[in-house]
Amino acid sequence: MPNETDYVSRFEAASKNADEPSWLAELRRKAIDDFQRQGFPTTKNEWWRDTSVKAIVESDFRDADGSPDVPKPLVNAATLEGAIGGHRVAFVNGKFSDELSHIGALPEGVFVGRLSDFAKAHPDKFEQLLAKTAKTDDAPFAALNTAFWRDGACVFVPKGQSIDETVHIVYLTQTNGHATIDHPRNLIVLEDDAKADVIEHYVGMDKCLAYFNNVVTEVVMGERAFLDHLKLQQESPCAFHVATMEIRQRGKSNFATNSISLGGRLVRNDFSTALDGEFIESTMDGLFLVDGEQHVDHHTKIDHLMPNCHSFETFKGILGGKSRGVFNGRIYVEKDAQKTDAKQQNNNLLLNEGTTINSKPQLEIFADDVKCTHGATVGRLDAEGLFYLRARGIGEAEARNMLTHAFASEVIDACGVDDLAELLSETLRGWLNEG
Repeated sequence: MPNETDYVSRFEAASKNADEPSWLAELRRKAIDDFQRQGFPTTKNEWWRDTSVKAIVESDFRDADGSPDVPKPLVNAATLEGAIGGHRVAFVNGKFSDELSHIGALPEGVFVGRLSDFAKAHPDKFEQLLAKTAKTDDAPFAALNTAFWRDGACVFVPKGQSIDETVHIVYLTQTNGHATIDHPRNLIVLEDDAKADVIEHYVGMDKCLAYFNNVVTEVVMGERAFLDHLKLQQESPCAFHVATMEIRQRGKSNFATNSISLGGRLVRNDFSTALDGEFIESTMDGLFLVDGEQHVDHHTKIDHLMPNCHSFETFKGILGGKSRGVFNGRIYVEKDAQKTDAKQQNNNLLLNEGTTINSKPQLEIFADDVKCTHGATVGRLDAEGLFYLRARGIGEAEARNMLTHAFASEVIDACGVDDLAELLSETLRGWLNEG
């Protein structure tokens, strides 16, 4: 059974052949030391008490080994061809794919592409930006990613520039007969008055064998920057997906993220946003669909550090089979963050008797002139609504699906791309019909 020492040994072997700047080697060294000190989290850890990673710890993963031959029909479906246009940065089994990527003309100074290429083209900026929001001191999976990442995607928009077309970052995984591990690293930077729309997408092409994607995404936003972000997780039913997303916003910036989680055997998403300036808008929405014995855990944190900021958070879960969902959301308001307006809501719909949801919305407020609310609901389909639809000649299964779709539509419609919203609606309908 692999343990922390095995990962340290792999790191030592890989570092002997590494050709990279000394500062990056030191960063990786600190990260592996942090990982070894912390170890994999257990349910004795407060932040992991509802989610066991024992199955990850006991799996013998090999490093993802580059691009296999992927059937084109599956590629078309996985890359959402037809649903969105714009720029695509694609990876297959951790390796950048020229064939699947498409990066069109960009404004002066804008970069969209591989993180490793950004590092070569802008070494000073790369050193200045990498691992400045995602820390490794108290985050073992982020530490593991920082030690081992090989590549990932980068979106850099300089001051006053904007990307008019959507940037679609997609990671495809096909196991090729053995369990694999990859550590995708994404860096999204918008300087002052910059604007972009980004989709972050994970797709499993193999429905049987396990694999593990351990992701870190860092977002840095300057003053008055605007970022619309969607994370779409469609991993295979046997996959492990652990993701850390750290966002830092400056004054008057506007950030909106929507997380749609559809696949995976064990999924953990950590979202953390720091509102480090005045008059910031920050929106965090999410929807997860789980069935069978899937386990999906969302931990969110929004830190209000300065006055006059607004945050809005809505997460919804739909659970079937014997699945389990976890929502742990925290809004933190510093003592100087007066005039804060923060709203947090978690609503969950249980479709079967055997499902479990652990919901814990939290407020920690140290300022006295604020408007903060939070709440959670857990329930089943509305009996009166079902009766109303049945009375109008609609079959029971269709009536249940209609009510479930209506429950999810608030989050789906917020994704911002009409064709993609329709595709997600079709995916939800298919999921309900299969259930």
